[in-house]
Amino acid sequence: MEPNDRHAAGRFGVTWRVVVVGLPLVALLCGIVSYAELVITYVQIGFLQFPPAVVALFFFLVAANRPAARWTPHLALSRSELAVVYCMLLLAAMVTSRGLMEKLIPALVAVNYFANDTNAWAHLFFRNLRPELVPFSVNGPANQDIAKLFYEKVADPSQIPWDAWLVPLAAWGVLAFCVFFGFFCLAAILRRQWVDNEKLSFPLTQLPVEFVREDARAEFFGNPLMWLGFGLPTVVFCLNGIHQHLPTVPEIGLSYNLHTWLREKPWNGIFYTPLFVSFAATGFFYLLPTQVLFSLWVFFALTRVEDIVATALGFRIGTMPLYPTRLYIGYQVAGAYVVLTAYFIYSGLPHFWRVARRFAARIPRGEEESGELISYRAAVWGLAASFAATVAWCVWAGISPLLALFQFGFYIAFTALVMARSVAEAGMPMTETSFRPTDLYAMFGQKAALGARNLTTLSLVDAIFARDLRGLPLTGFLDSLKISDGAGFRRRSLLVVAPLAMAFAFVIAAGLHLWLPYTRGANFLYGYVYSANPIWAFQDYAPAVEGLRPPISWVPAFFFCVGAVVAVFLAAMRTLYWWWPLHPLGYALSASWTLIVFWFPILLVWAFKTPLLRFSGVRGYRRFRPFFLGMVFGEFSMAVLWTGISWLTKVPAPVFPWP
Repeated sequence: MEPNDRHAAGRFGVTWRVVVVGLPLVALLCGIVSYAELVITYVQIGFLQFPPAVVALFFFLVAANRPAARWTPHLALSRSELAVVYCMLLLAAMVTSRGLMEKLIPALVAVNYFANDTNAWAHLFFRNLRPELVPFSVNGPANQDIAKLFYEKVADPSQIPWDAWLVPLAAWGVLAFCVFFGFFCLAAILRRQWVDNEKLSFPLTQLPVEFVREDARAEFFGNPLMWLGFGLPTVVFCLNGIHQHLPTVPEIGLSYNLHTWLREKPWNGIFYTPLFVSFAATGFFYLLPTQVLFSLWVFFALTRVEDIVATALGFRIGTMPLYPTRLYIGYQVAGAYVVLTAYFIYSGLPHFWRVARRFAARIPRGEEESGELISYRAAVWGLAASFAATVAWCVWAGISPLLALFQFGFYIAFTALVMARSVAEAGMPMTETSFRPTDLYAMFGQKAALGARNLTTLSLVDAIFARDLRGLPLTGFLDSLKISDGAGFRRRSLLVVAPLAMAFAFVIAAGLHLWLPYTRGANFLYGYVYSANPIWAFQDYAPAVEGLRPPISWVPAFFFCVGAVVAVFLAAMRTLYWWWPLHPLGYALSASWTLIVFWFPILLVWAFKTPLLRFSGVRGYRRFRPFFLGMVFGEFSMAVLWTGISWLTKVPAPVFPWP
């Protein structure tokens, strides 16, 4: 931190300027993200692990800060303060979008609105809900006014039932705090191993660090290649945006479907395989090692080869519940997750052993911990306390203790950990898995055996936490800790700004996510948020709640074991031979929605970067790096620009290639 900030920053390295500038920007960000994703729907600018809305707002802040530093230096933000504000915006975007609020509020009323005589949800589910968890009456009928007005809009804003939402939001807010605090402590434990020891690249942190560099104006913004990269998506999205206003202007297509060309057996047996052209994703993936790129697209291609072989042999195996992948691939991925987590622990065993000794020996914070977010002892205690509180909350809500331990134990220790690694090492712009913890239970047990109360509460927990993992806050915490190295702010400042930004975003976003559906009607907003994700788990569990007990199949357990064996082989080869080209992380991500969306940009970058490194080496890589970062900057800037234009003109924005 700069000398003039030391006195104002105090113990935690947070100045009054950070709070005064950061909180209004958080409120503005909540408004932009909520309107763009829920109302415009074509521009999802907050749900990525590197949200476009955050990048654009941060750029405007950096641009405005430069003249302020020249004319009123005592009011201008320092380099480190700018980076802290960026971290506030990053975490706030996750809370506002798919990380919490877009899943939380719809889940609490969807089951009531979509209940009817045919599905009998009122009989199956309502009586098993604690009244504090939902805003409607659990003893009442389906389609109550509070849900009906949410989906069909109120006649006057004064009819919005704010009071009915206070207790449910407070109750779920407690669970969100426990889970997110656990992620916070886990990030503190992982930072040294992933950042200092393994030196993972953290590709999503590189652009904001470039923005706040002292020489950024000359080295980055003054680089012609950066502006050339910026110009490509700018031209494309300007044409596509103008096309929305003047249809005679040609539109450049950015998405295609391979099924259009693959219509004959066995080729038509492949699962949904779109082809998206994303300049931003291309820019991100340029920052990855070629081995990781190769592994990602090869393993995705192998999932489609498996589909073709299965079709040719006449196998008829269903899809993974609630996920866009075949059953045999989804369970392979689940097995790979378990092995990958063990592999990460094995790779960092000296570090984790040091953390364990610090915790057990009750000795003061060592010199190596002096610059950490919190001491390892505090981090371990915090993680244990947050997990215990999470399980206690689940038991209070109606989930049995063992099931709560399994559900959130696997979610935090396996699923979230692999997703965080996919961002830190593989630069995934979004985090999405291919299975839920209950899908693993289904390998050896009947869902009906869990009981109606367990399954009912799990339907809400799955929709809010376990199913759609985009916007996972754990990656935001880890990226913030990585940014602290490049921007030079105290990591302990996150102890203040992270909860402050996330709590403020929770309150602002809660108001917006109630105001917009009640005044516009959720039926006229983004369909996935209001009529898909919040009810899929109820649809999946309904037969089990009714008592249906289909025979347990050998297929899930078999392919889970196949996935585990393959992942062990890949991890062993990668450990023993530096030249081994296939990374087990690529296998674990092969069936995810993330790779369905981004496999083509990954293939393009690998095809460009491999010969570049062979003939030009690191020098060639560094030369083109500003060009690819410029593409990220350009596409994200266009997303925010067309959000504003759409808001002003009420004309749909162009479609952006990250659904």
